[in-house]
Amino acid sequence: MPLLEIKNLSVSFDTSIGLFKAVDGIDVSVDGREVLAIVGESGSGKSVAMLAVMGLLPPTATVTADKMEFEGIDLLNMDPADKRKIIGKDIAMIFQEPVASLNPCFTVGFQIEEVLSRHMGLTGRAARDRAIELLLMVGIRDGAERIGAFPHQMSGGQCQRVMIAMAIACNPKLLIADEPTTALDVTIQRQILDLLVQLQVDTGMGLIMITHDMGVVAETADRVIVQYKGHKMEEADVLTLFEQPKSRYTRALLSALPENAVGDRLPTVADYDFADELGSTP
Repeated sequence: MPLLEIKNLSVSFDTSIGLFKAVDGIDVSVDGREVLAIVGESGSGKSVAMLAVMGLLPPTATVTADKMEFEGIDLLNMDPADKRKIIGKDIAMIFQEPVASLNPCFTVGFQIEEVLSRHMGLTGRAARDRAIELLLMVGIRDGAERIGAFPHQMSGGQCQRVMIAMAIACNPKLLIADEPTTALDVTIQRQILDLLVQLQVDTGMGLIMITHDMGVVAETADRVIVQYKGHKMEEADVLTLFEQPKSRYTRALLSALPENAVGDRLPTVADYDFADELGSTP
């Protein structure tokens, strides 16, 4: 049984100009100890699909699916109170823009301890010691001092590590990382990716990596889903995807990698039209 299994997921938003479908009938499954990458341009519905799993979409969103199960448990129709016991504990998410995702009014220690209190029942000294331990796990060596810092007193890379610490605080079975290296410099990006992969190996959790960076996919993923305008265009193991891509959209993404530049011009995905491939996953 897959750790997470989704069948025919669609997400629509009620806007002032009518109904907008952001995700259109996609399937997603991931096993424990597996790294699944969901790749595509901005606006392809990658984050929206996973936010639907987390139950974090606004009231204007309508979510439908034939199946949305975690360890065989129906997430789509379960009682909200029961779902809150799973989300944040067994399924955790690292959001884009760590500085914006952390509450500027509270210390990072308070925010980590809040997760531990909510889901693990830890309070006081026990919660503080665990928070310091988590900061050390994610590479913040002066955790005992940093625990009292506010987000604005930390660098972008440190804030991202704090977000990871919050996400792994309850030893989740599934971690969703949404563009975890956005707005970080190249050196810090490498450190964050290495950290996530090592945590996945050490804990045995499933990892879903949402990204538009094919380099990240090549270095981290076991299996890849390619999305375009809310549709799944292709799904394959990472080696097959790079060596024998079936979708023209996937081939366009790969051709836009810097190492594939021809002369002084780098092809862009905007140079192509993939309307005829929508809804016809190879």
